[in-house]
Order: sequence, then C-alpha cells, then structure tokens
Amino acid sequence: MLSEEKIIEGCKKRKSDAQQALYDQYSGKMFVLCLRYAKHKAEAEDILQEGFIKVFDKVNTFRGEGSFEGWIRRIMVHTAIKYYHKSSRKNEAIGWESLPDSPMRPEVYGQLDAEQILDVIQELPEGYRLVFNLYALEGYKHKEIADMLEIGESTSRSQLTKARSMLQKLIEKMYTLVI
Repeated sequence: MLSEEKIIEGCKKRKSDAQQALYDQYSGKMFVLCLRYAKHKAEAEDILQEGFIKVFDKVNTFRGEGSFEGWIRRIMVHTAIKYYHKSSRKNEAIGWESLPDSPMRPEVYGQLDAEQILDVIQELPEGYRLVFNLYALEGYKHKEIADMLEIGESTSRSQLTKARSMLQKLIEKMYTLVI
C-alpha cells in the first residue's frame, strides 16, 4: 500500500496506479459526502466522478498545508455546488404547512443511525439540503453560503431554519412509524 505522500507524488506525475490508490482510499468517504448534496445515488456518482477528475487535474496545486483529505473534501463540496448551479431546479419552495407544529421528543435522536440520518437529509428539497449541509456539516458561515449559492444571507438563514424544521418533522414521522 502506498503512503499518502507517494500517492500525491504519483498523481502529480499522472501515474495511473497512484490515481487508483487515491481513488480507492478516498472514494468511499467522498461518495457519502456527495450523497448528502445529491438528490439520488446516480447524481452523487456523477458529482463524485466530476470531483475526482478535478482532484487529479489540480493535485499539483496541493501545497501540503492542512490535510489532503480536507483538500479533496473542499473540491467535492465545490463540485456539488457547481452541479447545483447547473441544474434548473434552483428555486424550490416548500410551504409553511409542511413544517412541524411541536418540538421533537428528545428520545427520538438516540434511535437514529447514520444511514437513517443521511436518508432523511436526502428527503429535503435541494435548496434546504445544500444550505443545511454547508452550514451544519461543513461549517460555512451564512455569508459564505450566500456567496457560493448566489443567494442572500437572509435566504440562507431562512432555508437553514426551514431545513431544520422539516428534518424535525421527517424524523418524528420516521420515529412514529418504528414504534
């Protein structure tokens, strides 16, 4: 097995064995990341493929500052956002009637595993899902999200609030089906 440094150096020289090693090492984690932004598995696969093409094209720009995995992750997130911009479904609207009326019971949270949480996040409308992922999971600020998605900061905040409320309702619904 090649070390990360050897994989990076091999990829900079466009060696296929190093590129395969890089893909084998990171594709699983990056696919899960892509799934969080995609509407379905096929779209996540497209984002993943496009992201790795960018990784291989830009590997010479990696300066060794910070983690290599973090660098790849940023490329994947930006690829997912560009994929979003290419789609024509940018302005989804969900009515307030779909938001929960009451707070979720605390015991619900302990009943969910990672796959269930991912499934629930994927049920969010695209705009909500993007803002939720960028803010709650990637740690971006509303200003950064607004710039990336070409929306207002207040829209980012609003979409995050609606995403959280909708997640709450979806999880509550899932929980009541399990009992």
